[in-house]
Amino acid sequence: MNRRVFLKTVGMSAVTVTMAGCMGRGGTSGKTSQQPPNIVFVFPDQMRGQAMGFLGEEPVLTPHLDRFAAESLVLPQMVSNYPVCSPFRAMLMTGRYPHANKVTSNCNSGSAPFDCELQESDRCWSDVLKDKGYSLGYIGKWHLDSPHTPFIKCKNNSEKFAWNEWCPPKRRHGFDFWYAYGTYDYHNRPMYWKTDAGREGFHFVDQWGPEHEADLAVNYIKNEGGKYRDSSKPFALTVSMNPPHTPYKMVPQKYVDRYKDKSLEDLCKRPNIPAADAKFGKYYRNNIRHYYAQVTGVDEQFGRILEALKQQGLEDNTIVVFTSDHGNCLGIHNMVSKNNRYEESMRIPFLVRWPGKIKPRKDDLLFSGLDICPTLLDLAGFKRDIPDVVDGKSYARQFLTGKGKRPEWQWYMWTPVGKPQWGRRGIRNPQYTFVVSKAEGKPEEVFLHDNVNDPYQLKNIADEQPELVTFLRKTLEKTLAQYNDPWLKTV
Repeated sequence: MNRRVFLKTVGMSAVTVTMAGCMGRGGTSGKTSQQPPNIVFVFPDQMRGQAMGFLGEEPVLTPHLDRFAAESLVLPQMVSNYPVCSPFRAMLMTGRYPHANKVTSNCNSGSAPFDCELQESDRCWSDVLKDKGYSLGYIGKWHLDSPHTPFIKCKNNSEKFAWNEWCPPKRRHGFDFWYAYGTYDYHNRPMYWKTDAGREGFHFVDQWGPEHEADLAVNYIKNEGGKYRDSSKPFALTVSMNPPHTPYKMVPQKYVDRYKDKSLEDLCKRPNIPAADAKFGKYYRNNIRHYYAQVTGVDEQFGRILEALKQQGLEDNTIVVFTSDHGNCLGIHNMVSKNNRYEESMRIPFLVRWPGKIKPRKDDLLFSGLDICPTLLDLAGFKRDIPDVVDGKSYARQFLTGKGKRPEWQWYMWTPVGKPQWGRRGIRNPQYTFVVSKAEGKPEEVFLHDNVNDPYQLKNIADEQPELVTFLRKTLEKTLAQYNDPWLKTV
């Protein structure tokens, strides 16, 4: 395949790469009234983009998301550029590339010596909204602080290694109502710090995490007696649920029972699921029913939040977003979970509703996590207040009108802890996924998947397409150069 034929194949008119999040700011202001819109951002962890019933890709039950999709802009090609928790969350908050915001790995005691946490000095979308007069609420998982000794005494932490940490008020980036934790994976008895709690003032709750968090979100929306927020101000509320995260079997039985009439064979329709007698085939079959049950439980709690907005008459002037930080292979491709190049890991849900402003539809816009921050600010009417250092691009105009320039690629990355010059870098679009892996003391590896002819990515065709690999590598390197990625300097 020569260069001219390739460009014709993928519908490019020039070699110029316009990846999601690469070209600064753009779009148009979504502000159409004196009162800026409220924002409700619902954000479960580890929910793959294929696991929504209305898409017809998997036998999962999501009736509330199915109805919500009919009222929303749905982006089926949305990806997590760095499909693991903390790096995605830092990009979400800052709109900045991981090397710029310093969150190049998950925040834990292993990455803490490298200052791997959301920087207090970064200006997040929440900081902008706070300065614009918003009340801000955060409920649930945060996972953007480095643990420090003595470690918090809880199940996710040991004496030698820790994940969970308190976020002090000065590091909350404008959120004035706080009911959150760092990372804590015991869904049936979650722990939280309230707004005024000190580091040792956490508490536990005997209730499934998403249900408890939805209870609180409903109360925040109703705001009886002005207990939760200033009712004279617009508000932005983030609800960050942990499920469908491990352990999958920590889920109320009522959601598991929704799948009692489905056989294991019914639940294992994806052709890239390993064989039943293989290690990861067993893992998938042992967990998929409960993973789907968690998704269904999250769906039900999301429905309760939507109903609260309706009952309070807040639907029309509230932007509601439903997304996730990354997907989950659950054993597919012999990968236990996320943090890899495969579609089950990279693709995530993204649905946004704003009645009367955003027309309900599906759109294959190549949106990415880096673009959420500038797009939200632009939609809310604050395009001019998007920080100059933001790497992501606003697609508010595309959301509102369906018109405007579109990216041709989305980028992908992973780095070893403390070694940002190594690891994997790649680009992805509906046609191809291309990834190059560099590891110390090992030969370079190249991966190329044809996502159209091989949608389950069962074959690496890099050796069969040398000219295409050369073109894609130049395209990748041109993009990474815009970010001054140290990976480019490693031979």
